[in-house]
Amino acid sequence: MAVVWVPALLRDLTGGQARVEAPGTTVRQVIASLEAAYPGFRSRLCEGDDVNPHFAVVVDGQVSRLRMLEPVREDSEVHFVPAIHGGT
Repeated sequence: MAVVWVPALLRDLTGGQARVEAPGTTVRQVIASLEAAYPGFRSRLCEGDDVNPHFAVVVDGQVSRLRMLEPVREDSEVHFVPAIHGGT
């Protein structure tokens, strides 16, 4: 199962755990697994049918352009990183 690093903003859903495991071959499937284990995860992470634009999806150290469609391997690490905005 993939290891998912849970952002601090969502750890109340995982009982404070910073890392959890979730099965799936795409980010979408991993999020569905997280929702089944931690109800409310998807609604807090996603907007409509995609990851909220305020989060970057990182799989195995690479920022994903495919987001929900990004492939995930059995030994992948998945991070949902709050996006940084602002500046001039």
